[in-house]
Amino acid sequence: MSGRRVVVTGLGLVTPLGIGVGKSWEGLIHGRSGVRKITHFDAAAFPTQIAGEVEGFNPEDFIEPKEIKKMDRFIQFGIAASSMAMEDSGLKVTAGNAPRTGVYVGAGMGGLPAIEHYHKILLEKGPRRITPFFIPMLIINLAAGQISIKFGAKGPNSAPATACATGSHAIGDAFKVIQRGDADAMIAGGAESVITPMGIGGFNAMKALSTRNDEPERASRPFDRDRDGFIMGEGAGILIIEELEHARSRGARIYAELVGYGLTGDAYHITSPAPGGEGAARCMAMALRDAGMEPSAVDYINAHGTSTKYGDELETAAVKTVFGEHARRVAVSSTKSMIGHLLGAAGGVEAVISVLSIDRGMIPPTINLDNPDPECDLDYVPHKARKADIRVALSNSFGFGGTNACLLFKKFDK
Repeated sequence: MSGRRVVVTGLGLVTPLGIGVGKSWEGLIHGRSGVRKITHFDAAAFPTQIAGEVEGFNPEDFIEPKEIKKMDRFIQFGIAASSMAMEDSGLKVTAGNAPRTGVYVGAGMGGLPAIEHYHKILLEKGPRRITPFFIPMLIINLAAGQISIKFGAKGPNSAPATACATGSHAIGDAFKVIQRGDADAMIAGGAESVITPMGIGGFNAMKALSTRNDEPERASRPFDRDRDGFIMGEGAGILIIEELEHARSRGARIYAELVGYGLTGDAYHITSPAPGGEGAARCMAMALRDAGMEPSAVDYINAHGTSTKYGDELETAAVKTVFGEHARRVAVSSTKSMIGHLLGAAGGVEAVISVLSIDRGMIPPTINLDNPDPECDLDYVPHKARKADIRVALSNSFGFGGTNACLLFKKFDK
C-alpha cells in the first residue's frame, strides 16, 4: 500500500430492497429478494418478465422539481444515493475545499429510457418535439456532472463506463486520486436504470437473462446448478471516501479503510470471461498486492456472482487460483441473489455492502443456493446471513469486454 491513507466516511444506497442503507441492509441480512414482475413496461411478449425494480422512489425527496425533467432515472438515483452518503458523512463542501472535493460516478449504459422515449417521439411527432434536455438526460457523465453541481464539488470529475465493473472502477480510480494527492475527498460509485424494452430485449437476445418468470424471488441463484441467467436490477451505490487526516480533522465517523485496487483486462472475448478466470484472478491478486496483503488476510469476498453458468464457475476458479487453500476458508457470497445485477451500479452497491459487512460484523447470504453446482464448491454462505468478525473484505466486479475491477477494504485501525 502506497500513498496517503483513504477511509470511507459515508454510504448511500438505492436498491430493489429499498431507498437508503437501512432498508437495503435489512433486506439483505434477512435474505429477502427484491425481484418482481416488471412494471416499468408491458413485458408480456418478452422471454424475461421479471427484474429488480426500485419501488417507491420519489425524486422530489432529493432533487428540486424543476431539475428533475433534466435527468433520466439513473441520474436521479445517483443524486439520491450521493445525497444520503453526503448526509451520512457530514461532509460539507465549502468555497475553501470545493477544488479538492471530486466526483467519480459512472454508469454502464446510461439514459436508455430517454433514448427509447424520445426515439418514439421523433418517429411519431418529428424532431421539433425532442426536448432540449435530451442529451444531458442520457449521457453517462451527467450523473457525475449533476452530483458535482448539486454539492459544488469542483475537484476531479469523471464517469467510468466499464459495463458491470463501472462502480468499482469509479471507486478505485477515486481512491488513487486521493492517494496521489489530487483531492482530499471524493463522491464515488455507480448508478443504473435500464429496465426497458430494449434493455431487457437486448439481454434476452444474448440469452443472458433468467426466464424463471413464475418464481421471481427464486430466479437469481448464483452458484446453483439450476441457474439460468442473471436478473437485471436498478439503483445506485455511493461511497464518500477521504484522506485519513482530512476525515479526522472534522471528526468524521470512519466505516472502514480502502486499501487495495486491482484492474485488469481479459483480452479474450466481448462477453465471456477468460478461461479459468485468468483475468479475474490477476485482478484480485493486483488488489492484494496494492494493499500489501496476503490472500490469507481476506475474511469475506462479495462475489461478482451473477447467476450465469460460466461467470460463476470461472469466478470460483479464479478465487481458488488466488487464495489456494484459504479459498476453502474464506466466506464468499453473492448479494445479486437478492437484488439482481445492477450493471454499472453493481460495483458501487457491492462496495457499500462490503463496507457494511466489516462495520456490522455480518455477512449477507447467497439465497436460492438449493443445489450447488459441483464446479462451485466454496463457502457461499447459503440462505442465511452469518455473524463474523470481518477484518478484510474483497469486492469483485467483472464486465463485458473482459474488464475487471476489485476493491479491498479493511477494518480501520487507528
